Amino acid sequence: MSDAANKIAFQGVPGAYSHMACQAVKPDMEPVGCASFEDMLTEVQDGRASLAMVPVENSIAGRVADIHHLLPSSGLYIIGEHFHRVNHHIMAPRGAALDQLTHVHSHAQGLAQCRNRVRALGLTPVIHPDTAGAAKDVAAAGDPKIGAIASRLASEIYGLDILFESAEDDEHNTTRFLLMSATPSVPAAGGNMITTLVFQLRSVPAALYKALGGFATNGVNLTKLESYIRAGVAEQAQFYMDVQAHIDDPAMRNAMEELRFFCSKDEVHVLGSYPASPSRS
Repeated sequence: MSDAANKIAFQGVPGAYSHMACQAVKPDMEPVGCASFEDMLTEVQDGRASLAMVPVENSIAGRVADIHHLLPSSGLYIIGEHFHRVNHHIMAPRGAALDQLTHVHSHAQGLAQCRNRVRALGLTPVIHPDTAGAAKDVAAAGDPKIGAIASRLASEIYGLDILFESAEDDEHNTTRFLLMSATPSVPAAGGNMITTLVFQLRSVPAALYKALGGFATNGVNLTKLESYIRAGVAEQAQFYMDVQAHIDDPAMRNAMEELRFFCSKDEVHVLGSYPASPSRS
């Protein structure tokens, strides 16, 4: 196996939740940390890694910013999904006390997932590119007034004391990750499958209602539908959709035919058809 074939890219540094997701899903692969989501995807696009672990949404904070804009143009394919329990802790340099803290650093998602706790403690939130990177920088600064919100693994890696355990606002805090590859991998039809796609409708009255009608009449269940504005196309929304079906199911084929009829030309992109995570049930 080549070096690239044994590598899985993630955004962040060791101790990030994306790093932990890599270890959980692909324990035999070497995790490769990247500074940004774009860099993570580029690792796979350029053949330096075979997979990417991509966070897309959190049960408290919602969609991970920028991801929906990056996926359609990445040229990568979704081959799996993983739901990862996120357990945040407030940590600080060794010897610091909770009542000393004035500021806490973390990724925007980490801060959003602990919003109530941060407010209750009277801390000033400071956005950082990633949770584990915040822990790393807080450890390097050594200021007892500045803490981080990150994983227990990050506290161990960077030598920080945990001052408040389980700081997230919901005890079932979970992030959904997509496993992406430069090569499509669609298993044979059968079993519980998810198909993910993005599309842009033609500008006609009731287009969304009519486009989705094919899924209803064919008995195909939508598990997620979200709109967002694509850069440079402010007058028309892009839609991201998860469907509980295999792309080659006859009912799904019929629904997709109707969807394409109401979409702009070449504006339906199937990002992947892959086994549903057991966590869904």
